[in-house]
Amino acid sequence: MTTIPSVSETMQMIFGPSADRLGWQTGYSQRKSELSGSIFMQTLVFGCLGTEQVTFTQLNAAALDAGAAVSNQAIDQRFSPASAALAQAVLAECLRVVVVPRPAAQGLLARFKGVYIRDSSVVSLPAELGQIWPGVGNRQGPTAGVKLQVRLELGDGQLAGPLVQPARAADSRSPFQSEALPTGAVRLGDLAYFSLEQFADDQRQGVYTCSRYKLDTLVFDEQDRSIDLLPWLRSQGERRHFERPIRLGKQARFACRLLAIRVPPQVEAQRRRKLREYARKKQVTPQLSTLALTRWTLIVTDVPVELLSIEEAQVLMDARWQIEILFKLWKSVLHIDQWRSKKPWRILTEFYAKLIAAVILHWTFLAGFWRDPHRSLWKAALILRRFAPLLAIALPDRTQLVAVLTHIQVHFRHVCKLNRRKKDPSTAQRLLAVETMLEH
Repeated sequence: MTTIPSVSETMQMIFGPSADRLGWQTGYSQRKSELSGSIFMQTLVFGCLGTEQVTFTQLNAAALDAGAAVSNQAIDQRFSPASAALAQAVLAECLRVVVVPRPAAQGLLARFKGVYIRDSSVVSLPAELGQIWPGVGNRQGPTAGVKLQVRLELGDGQLAGPLVQPARAADSRSPFQSEALPTGAVRLGDLAYFSLEQFADDQRQGVYTCSRYKLDTLVFDEQDRSIDLLPWLRSQGERRHFERPIRLGKQARFACRLLAIRVPPQVEAQRRRKLREYARKKQVTPQLSTLALTRWTLIVTDVPVELLSIEEAQVLMDARWQIEILFKLWKSVLHIDQWRSKKPWRILTEFYAKLIAAVILHWTFLAGFWRDPHRSLWKAALILRRFAPLLAIALPDRTQLVAVLTHIQVHFRHVCKLNRRKKDPSTAQRLLAVETMLEH
């Protein structure tokens, strides 16, 4: 599903027959009502999509856009465990949609059969929801929260998730940690996903790894002799970047390249400040060797050097920020971690509705906009907010819905461009700069 007509068809199905069916299945619908499963979900999702503050006035207006004239009280009375179950079920229905974007990878990304990034973000919930979504706890007692697990294919924008887990769930248990990927793909993730066993399994399947080095992981040379990392790095003098083949881990002996990139003094100083602040909070003393290693960015990868140079590996690792942009966008534009109400079931229901809005937003990106390497997702999200009421009004009529989605794409192409930066270039600029260097 990538074309505008297919996006339209899917939206009509999910917010129409599917939402009504799930309304009866979850117990939200007990009898025929103006606020049927479909109308209720349209009210919530397009109401959340179209405004920063989800007030009853906004929801009442969204209900009118969906075709129901109801009171604020009628909407308020529908928030319950059943409404949360309905919204969660509709979210699951959205996540089952298989999105197969058109090829969009360019330059560095085009060398691989996909560059897959995994990441997570935690959202706190009212403590009353702790039995459903237990948090990590604190000095005040039990808490509630969820962890959103997401996987993004950087080239074509294919998104898996957000899948909801308890906040205390480890990232190593993410369903995207060991999912099968195409031969020739690259799997990226932060250190929470670092797993030598997974790296080795991927290598056997022909899937590449690119990861930061995890401190205290044992390093060996190709003859299985131990390497004392810090003395070796210091022995390289003032070289800006260098590498060597290694085997990683006492048991796994994962065969890869160790890439070392010297960072500017200001970056080193910033890293040391963060380490000392972290140590202060944990009431421990940072190791001198750990502080010394802040001088280098250390990357481990089994991508062959002919496919990925040191400079390109740094660009690829920095591109992981793209998934953080999605999380920031969901929190700053869709406000998935904010609510005006103090009622737990309304909060949980709205939370699921906002995640559905995030999925709909991404579908609009994939309908054509993602292929522009200079896209601004932030600007596009603000544009979609303007069109949310029109989407709700056009939803029953396929022709009108296609027309609105098409017009949104026109706005995306003409309005939602990244500003070119001479200092601190964007990820798109850096990826295209790599391509330009190769051409010359």
